[in-house]
Amino acid sequence: MPKYAKLERRIPRPADLKPFLALKSQRGLDRAERRVASAYTIDDLRRIAKRRTPSGPFHYVDGGAEEEVSMQRAREAFRDLEFRPRILRDVHAVDTTTTVLDEASALPFGFGPTGGTRMMHSAGERAVLRAAARAGIPYALSSVGTTSIADFAAEAPAARRWFQTYLLKDRETSLRMIAQAKERGYEALVVTVDVPVSGNRLRDLKYGMSYPPQLTVKTFLDASYRVEWWSNLLTTEPYTFTYEEPGVSRSELQVSGFNDNTTTFDDLAWIRDAWDGPLVIKGIQTLEDARRAADAGAAGIVLSNHGGRQLDRTAPPLLLLPAAVREVGADTEIILDSGVRTGADVVAAIALGARFVLVGRAYLYGLMAGGEAGVDRAVQILRSEVERTMQLLGVASVAELTPDQVRLLSRGALVPVE
Repeated sequence: MPKYAKLERRIPRPADLKPFLALKSQRGLDRAERRVASAYTIDDLRRIAKRRTPSGPFHYVDGGAEEEVSMQRAREAFRDLEFRPRILRDVHAVDTTTTVLDEASALPFGFGPTGGTRMMHSAGERAVLRAAARAGIPYALSSVGTTSIADFAAEAPAARRWFQTYLLKDRETSLRMIAQAKERGYEALVVTVDVPVSGNRLRDLKYGMSYPPQLTVKTFLDASYRVEWWSNLLTTEPYTFTYEEPGVSRSELQVSGFNDNTTTFDDLAWIRDAWDGPLVIKGIQTLEDARRAADAGAAGIVLSNHGGRQLDRTAPPLLLLPAAVREVGADTEIILDSGVRTGADVVAAIALGARFVLVGRAYLYGLMAGGEAGVDRAVQILRSEVERTMQLLGVASVAELTPDQVRLLSRGALVPVE
């Protein structure tokens, strides 16, 4: 008698094979949608984007300053945190809505401002705005974007539109843009304050990144098999930058209008005089500056190290968040960016006291991977991660997220969250 029983076999019937032959239908999807449908994480979109985008624009998005320590630390802060889930909670329906700057957002994250967006994909900011409008989230147009203030507003009049600027040397350029944003119904002004000079982005130097991209032997060889990117570039309108003014040369504005390293907190006064809506100060990295920005009347501050693209070896904004909430959370809304790559990151930041989170690289990877369809896919990925993380934590709404559900780790030691 055999030691083990043998399998009882039979000839398979056609009905038995049917479940194994079912193919996932992609009927009705265009090429870009089919391409990004295979992405299940933002890192998947990044890998697709790297294949499809010339090295200059891709590494402009992907890279940071100097040795990229700030960029890596910001990401590691999210990787190292601990969630503390609650069990046996009713989480069959999850409410991801929240408010930021006293207006509703369907998700606890929005799209932060990014420069030169049409270099990533010729659909540029307009495609991103349409995706943001469908998702019901705000999107900030950068003053060094590649779409005009008027065209951006006309693309999706009902969308939540913010405008981002710098404290420029040429004050008239700032005032002109602020007036245009006000006239076109932008709801908030985001002033980025961590760029007295541009960071030393070595990848841009290595890969020959320029505005607009220059066709050298190196860039030609690099882009020779990325036909769609070059076809889009050459068959659509040439880039113009958001800050440009008809009749004023681009080079003149670049020299006279940016990187003013003489500005102080006093300069916020003329910004405040020109803008009567919500004012958000972006680039806060210390408690002292958080307090000064709140005292200056900021409706919101963005804890940010510019995605690791300015000063290297800075502290991750996530680690500053709990103390900033205690210091100024009652006086101003705290928004966080830098290092955010997943919906779980968003949930952790909200639990630790952030009112809202801004993502940049995440949607740009989607844009490079598949244009507007890729941005939609990035939103889908982040939304599903937010919902799933909330359910696994045992919370059914954004309002239920609290600091005791997260513990931060810093250099291997637990950081208490009070």
